[in-house]
Amino acid sequence: MLTIGQLAATAGVTVRTVRHYHHVGLLPEPERDASGYRRYSAQAAVDLIRIRTLADAGVPLARIDALLHAQPAEFAAAITEIDADLRRKIDRLTENRLRIAELASGERLVLPPEVVAILDRMRRLGISERRIRLERDAWILMQALDPQLLPQRLRDKNAAFDDPETARLYRACDQAAGWDPRDPRLDRLIDDLDAWEIKHEGASSEPGYLKLVVSRISEASPAWQRIVDALAHRALRRGR
Repeated sequence: MLTIGQLAATAGVTVRTVRHYHHVGLLPEPERDASGYRRYSAQAAVDLIRIRTLADAGVPLARIDALLHAQPAEFAAAITEIDADLRRKIDRLTENRLRIAELASGERLVLPPEVVAILDRMRRLGISERRIRLERDAWILMQALDPQLLPQRLRDKNAAFDDPETARLYRACDQAAGWDPRDPRLDRLIDDLDAWEIKHEGASSEPGYLKLVVSRISEASPAWQRIVDALAHRALRRGR
């Protein structure tokens, strides 16, 4: 005869689990003996192992009692039905995982595939996720405020990334995000960016959403704020 602790150890479960099976009616609870202890038979150990095995296989506790007492044909039919139900649940969970993956990216839900391709291209260029999130937000703003610009901006952005110098400046700005605003490396970067802007002045019209985008970028990094302010000051001096 076994104590409840010995019974639980035999089946590889906890005493709390055994008591739960008592509570739900899966495993009969024996009467106490003269010493005040509950003693379990070998049959109870066998039944508990069968219960644990079915539960571990994903069989709902509500169906285990019927399976324990089923004839072979009934048992096989019930298992087939349970398996089909589990497959349906797996299909639902798989679909949910795909939706969660889309939610995690936050891109495909609100942006067209062509823009998502731009963001993926930035990843391949080694741009950080922090900067890519800002780029994503810029596209969201443009799509909301100046949607007619989307095709042209897509062409401009792809052309920009085709240019090695532009790609280099993107990476340099990204790396500068954590710099101290007084870092002397920013001076060289500002010069390079200003030269790039002079070279590309008039290449495209300034979008109406630009101030919001600039504000969003400036908030993200004091170094970026200094770059934005310096470039704006230089453009103002040139009479732009």
